Amino acid sequence: MSQERGSYGRLTLSEFSERLASADPVPGGGSAAAVAASLAASLLVMVARLSQDRPRYEGYASTHARALQEGERARGRFMELADEDAAAYTKFVQAMKLPRETSDEQAERRTQMEGTARTASDIPLLVVRECHRLVREIEALAGRSNLNAASDLDVAALLAQAAARGARANVLINLPAVGDTRYAGAITAEVGGHLQEIEATVSRVNQQTLSGNLRSPESG
Repeated sequence: MSQERGSYGRLTLSEFSERLASADPVPGGGSAAAVAASLAASLLVMVARLSQDRPRYEGYASTHARALQEGERARGRFMELADEDAAAYTKFVQAMKLPRETSDEQAERRTQMEGTARTASDIPLLVVRECHRLVREIEALAGRSNLNAASDLDVAALLAQAAARGARANVLINLPAVGDTRYAGAITAEVGGHLQEIEATVSRVNQQTLSGNLRSPESG
């Protein structure tokens, strides 16, 4: 995204939806995934706030405070990543449009494409990592927070899972253009590991939500 158009975080939901629905390639799926993850983090914050200063849940106060802090950090970071993803893809598209009539132009174009493709892979990788961190925090709060908002944590986990899957798709589609098989292999393995653990964590959140029960406070 060009700097002149500002941050997606300054748009209304309707404005962002309109921008996403346009024929402009940015914002695209990468930014949409990051925004979805930001909504998941916002739900985490909401549930933490709905649980604080309530006698029934006072034994979980430290969990609530950490969830609130982490959720606020995460939702801001995800919105930054939405902007960064759009900027990275814009530069990749610009690199593809570079002239390639001479051998020097071809070499320069290849260098620019590989560099911008790496960035376009690295940004959604950061989204996947942040989603993994977020779902761990969601799981920690599940069963240790206001039971009337338990389903909101389930929604948060599912949104984070969907965001991670979407970000993974963007990582994998950009990797071939990087031109570094060792890098591509390492990143593919890392992303796969994150997704596997995210899926398992989200499943545990769902099970805890459906139980309708509180659980023991965190140790330590």
